[in-house]
Amino acid sequence: MDFDVTVEIPKGQRNKYEVDHHTGRIRLDRTLFTATQYPADYGFIEGTLGEDGDPLDALVLVPEPTFPGCLIRCRAIGMFRMTDEKGGDDKVLCVPADDPRLEHLRDIHHLPKFDRLEIQHFFEVYKDLEPGKSVEGASWVGRVEAEAEIMASRARHDQGIAEGTYEDPGVAPMARPVDRPVDKPAE
Repeated sequence: MDFDVTVEIPKGQRNKYEVDHHTGRIRLDRTLFTATQYPADYGFIEGTLGEDGDPLDALVLVPEPTFPGCLIRCRAIGMFRMTDEKGGDDKVLCVPADDPRLEHLRDIHHLPKFDRLEIQHFFEVYKDLEPGKSVEGASWVGRVEAEAEIMASRARHDQGIAEGTYEDPGVAPMARPVDRPVDKPAE
C-alpha cells in the first residue's frame, strides 16, 4: 500500500510547522519547548482523520531532511501508538516507496532497536514543558496494524464528511494526494 505524505516539519527541526489547509501555506505553530528535535521528516496522510480529529500523522525516514510542503510517496513499516491530551495520536512510520536504499525496511522489526527507541523517546518527552499538553502510554506495532489504521482513518474521514460531523477544509493544490480522486474543473 503506497500513499502520499505531506511533510510539515523536516528532520532535525524544533519549529513545529503546520499546513494551513485553507490556503495551502505553511504556518509556524510553535517552537518546541524542549531541546528535542524531530527525529525524521514529519507530516500527515491527506484524506485521513485520526482519533484526535486531525489528519493521521506520519514520520518519513529519509537520508536527508526535505522541506515543508514536500510530497513523498511512501509505504508504512510500522506505527507508534500513543495518546496525548486530545486522545489517540498515532504516528505511522514510513519510508519512501521506491527508495532502493530502504528496501530492506519492510516491517517495524527491520528498523534497528536503537532507532525505534530514539523515536519513542522523542514522542515521550517533546511536550514535557508545554502547559496543558501531555503524552501517555506508547508502543510500537507493525506494518499490518499501520495499514489497517490508515484504512480506518480514511473511513473515519469519509464517514465524517458524509454524516456532516467533519468539515474537510479541502486540500490545497500543493497538498493534494495522488492516490485519491481529484475533481476536474468544469470545462
